[in-house]
Amino acid sequence: MQSPVPKGIAAAAVLTILLTIAGCASTGGVAPQTQTINPSSLDAGNAIRAANADAQWPATDWWRSYDDPQLNQWIADAQAGNPSLAAAQARVREAASMAGVARAALAPQVNGSLSIQRQQWADNVYYGPGPLAGEQSWNNTGTLGLAYHLDFWGKDKNAAERALDLAHASAADARAAQLELQANVVRTYVEMSLNYALLDIAKQTLQQQQQIVDLANRRLKGGIGTQLEVSQAETPLPEYERQIDAIEEKIALGRNQLAALAGKGPGAGDTIQRPALSLAAPAGLPAALPADLIGHRPDVVAARWTVAAQARGIDVAKAGFYPDINLLASIGGYAAMGPLFQFLKSESHSWSVGPALTLPIFDGGRLRSQLGAASAGYDEAVERYNQSIVGALKDISDQVIRIRSLTTQADDADRSVAAARKNYDLSREGYRRGLTDYVNVLIAQNQLLRAQEGVAKVQAERLGAHASLMTALGGGLDDPANGPQESETLPAHGKGKSGNGGNSAEAGSDAAKADAAAAVNAKPGTPATTTTASRAPNAPAAK
Repeated sequence: MQSPVPKGIAAAAVLTILLTIAGCASTGGVAPQTQTINPSSLDAGNAIRAANADAQWPATDWWRSYDDPQLNQWIADAQAGNPSLAAAQARVREAASMAGVARAALAPQVNGSLSIQRQQWADNVYYGPGPLAGEQSWNNTGTLGLAYHLDFWGKDKNAAERALDLAHASAADARAAQLELQANVVRTYVEMSLNYALLDIAKQTLQQQQQIVDLANRRLKGGIGTQLEVSQAETPLPEYERQIDAIEEKIALGRNQLAALAGKGPGAGDTIQRPALSLAAPAGLPAALPADLIGHRPDVVAARWTVAAQARGIDVAKAGFYPDINLLASIGGYAAMGPLFQFLKSESHSWSVGPALTLPIFDGGRLRSQLGAASAGYDEAVERYNQSIVGALKDISDQVIRIRSLTTQADDADRSVAAARKNYDLSREGYRRGLTDYVNVLIAQNQLLRAQEGVAKVQAERLGAHASLMTALGGGLDDPANGPQESETLPAHGKGKSGNGGNSAEAGSDAAKADAAAAVNAKPGTPATTTTASRAPNAPAAK
């Protein structure tokens, strides 16, 4: 008689066969087709290279350089009460909670069930007649089951890290929303300041025109003027008054806009006084630009975390090609007859324990399609990140060019006002003495008006360009430590990665929750700092 095959050899043979079958589920060469841009490889351009590169990155309260306490207060109110910012912070909390849900898959799952039923046995062809016909009995069961997924291929670990990366991306998006809110308050406030300056010019022009009307009437009474000159002098008055009304309307609308940005009713804007903005000197650029740009712009940090999340998505899709092994165990009591607590007695107990294995053999290309979708999603995230880098450098270069040009324009505008005022004074004096007609006075007055408006607009644009540059540099709300490492933005699937994945995901989920708390509880003018997601220290290098 032939001796039986040893159990160990049989188990090894079965496992070998299963792994061989699983290997038939080939990835088909599906892989990402793009890669992230290194910011240092981009040509920053002459404008950035020629700019002052000795400055630091913006402070978190960069708007205080305008030296306007009223502006400081309104930004604080906006950060505390803006509904859109509150919604962004709620999304951070939601993403952090979803990361906790994904992390739960790494832990054993224990479930219990209890069923207590009192049964009346029927007397019919199915249940009797017999000994139980018409009898009543207890039909009770109680079980305790344990299921633990043996994450040999890192599927659960990578899914947890993907959710964690998305939580970090959501936190960075919240910081980007906070920065945009700060910039919108500053821009609205600067526009209000411009409108006040234009209102002064319009009122001054109306006053000058009224003086010309008085002069024309005196000339008419003195016999050296004409009624036509008086009519010509009176004609612009209604238009100048209309311009004043239009500017006052813009100021009122600006108050409403500031109140809305702060999450308040229009009445809150009625208390806003005339802005008192001042800016000592234009801002310089950090010396580490553009290499450190990826860590200081919240939108770029968010895009980078999204790339990391998509990379983990590829790892999850690849893990689907390998066998799924679950360790199952259960213990319980079962009793269909007897007293109420019969199922709790030892003779009613039973238990089971053992592994459960599933593996893909033929799926019609489903796994390869899922991997293809994950790879395409990764490529899309990478290109969005690359676009954010290119756009960030463009924003900075644009503002540097604007600030440099506006500095020159400010000098030109001042000289234009001086020349126009001199011309206006000469034409008015000549008209008063009867040496010239009213047309020359009107032309000179219009030139002075346009020159004065030009000065006001250039000053407002300089204030706005400073805010735009601070926004382009990240507004001090992020730090390179908040973003993922380079290796974390690349797909890297392998069995060795799951060694301590549970601790990694747990630490990272706690970091995501801290991210959410920081985004929600950050005081105005304080950066919502984050903790970088922890990765397994012995994780293999990305392929």
